[in-house]
Amino acid sequence: MALGFVVARFGLFLTLVYASSASPAGGHRSHWPSSVVGIVLLVLGAGAILGALQNHRLYVRSLPTEDLPNLSMPWLTPFLAGSLAAVGLLLAVYLVVT
Repeated sequence: MALGFVVARFGLFLTLVYASSASPAGGHRSHWPSSVVGIVLLVLGAGAILGALQNHRLYVRSLPTEDLPNLSMPWLTPFLAGSLAAVGLLLAVYLVVT
């Protein structure tokens, strides 16, 4: 997901570099493809996290009772995965809006 944010903001960097080196009479050059690729990478990263959480749940369900780990905080894995996926999707929405 972080790579998606970096790719999306690389277009902003290219716009600033182009604006500082171009003549004032030159036109504005847009670098929207990097934003689109970055947003797609963010959404794919969030989807991969949610898919990994689902795989983990299915794997733990398939274990025999005697092999189940005794976790002190069983809610931690879904909470962290859900939080990371939500942050990634919110960041993608932010990049679309700005």
